[in-house]
Amino acid sequence: MSRKVIPIQVEKSTQSQGEPMIGKPAWLKVRAPMSSEYKQITKMMRELNLNTVCEEASCPNIGSCWKQGSATFMILGRVCTRTCAFCDVATGKPDAVDLDEAINLAKAVAQIGLKHVVITSVDRDDLKDGGAGHYATVIRELKARQPDVTIEILTPDFQRKPSSCLNTIMDAKPDIFNHNLETVPRLYRSVRPGARYYTSLRLLQRAKELDSNIVTKSGLMVGLGEERDEILQVLDDMREAGIDILTIGQYLRPSEKHHPVMKYWTPDEFDELKYLAEKKGFGMVASGALVRSSFHADEVFEALKLKKT
Repeated sequence: MSRKVIPIQVEKSTQSQGEPMIGKPAWLKVRAPMSSEYKQITKMMRELNLNTVCEEASCPNIGSCWKQGSATFMILGRVCTRTCAFCDVATGKPDAVDLDEAINLAKAVAQIGLKHVVITSVDRDDLKDGGAGHYATVIRELKARQPDVTIEILTPDFQRKPSSCLNTIMDAKPDIFNHNLETVPRLYRSVRPGARYYTSLRLLQRAKELDSNIVTKSGLMVGLGEERDEILQVLDDMREAGIDILTIGQYLRPSEKHHPVMKYWTPDEFDELKYLAEKKGFGMVASGALVRSSFHADEVFEALKLKKT
């Protein structure tokens, strides 16, 4: 099965006021994934019938992450029930849930030797619980087979699903609960038409209410047309909801059919966002052009634990 990765090439960036960006700046250059670790993990994923968001969402960090033996598993299939304007995951009618997925994922974790596992999924609006029960099964299977592994989950919003869906996941006791807000409220209609900003924000807040010890995490993409003041307001909303870890990265357009890039934020601007977020009280902030929600997630979590001791 062929997989695609976003081709990131260095070109001169030009922009007219209010128009999409043309070309990519030099700081977005990454190497093609050619390591032996990348090939080994690819082979193992196919053998165990597992999916990774690294591949399905065309993540630019796939080469560096897989080289160091890190991967983000995507459960509940490869087909999403929503069509977000930024996302490269396939959309349509999903397949049936793979009942062997939890066991196979635990096997993969053992083979790679992971100490920190990130698990995400497509949106499954077709399921009564949005896939919450399957998340809980995967978490419990991992805990039973790999008790020393820390588990980070990156969930859908469970919009229009029973409130008990979140309880089901939290009862399984993940170490980190992650749900990405992705962008500012004004852009939700065009960027995340199937989601609602305050639904996502409330989900993160409820996770903390259900378990005050859970580490909560969320991420933003920049370059979609947001204004600086809008970002700062979202950061305030996140802190009000008790979010501990923040990631901020540059949006990269997967294809001509997706939302255009309206701006390439500079390294200095990412540094400023990190500084401002830390001043607002986030426990840990990862901010940079190639930062993604699960990029170096283990290191970020360890740094947060050290900071709290």
